[in-house]
Amino acid sequence: MNRTRRIAPLPHAEYLKALGSSAPDPQKPPSNALGLLARHPGLAKAFLAFNKYLLVDSTLPKRTRELAILRVARRRDCRYEWAQHVLIARRAGISDEEIDLVRTGAPTPLNRAVDELETDSRLSDATYAALGADLDDQQLLDLVFTVGTYGVLATALNTFEVELDPGIPDENFNSQT
Repeated sequence: MNRTRRIAPLPHAEYLKALGSSAPDPQKPPSNALGLLARHPGLAKAFLAFNKYLLVDSTLPKRTRELAILRVARRRDCRYEWAQHVLIARRAGISDEEIDLVRTGAPTPLNRAVDELETDSRLSDATYAALGADLDDQQLLDLVFTVGTYGVLATALNTFEVELDPGIPDENFNSQT
């Protein structure tokens, strides 16, 4: 078996069938990430249930969630995750200037938190205190699990070289300011 070949995502109709009741709304545009996950329906169903919590039911403010996910995408060099979440971030009211602060690694408390979690698997006392000024205990837990989950997802998307979905722009992923 040739192991240099990556796992190709299932086409839209096939992944909707493979995921059954766990599939997203069939009216939503095709997703290469969902097509990849559908290659392992049991894993996909478990992951999508947890990810639904993070995206829909989490106690984190949407802006905080999206800025954290974008920072993970930059740290993990995950073009797919970045492109998807730039669009979601804008819908959450995040400006291009705020997105640039994430992209360039400005020393915001949230960027520092993601960087520390990614590098050290923990938060320094100073960063924890800075976050704790705005986030309660449940939100802090949701933040750590969001960073970890999107780190795992970025690893999978990068490993399997998942291409951007049709019509999704690259959004200056590699540009420097």
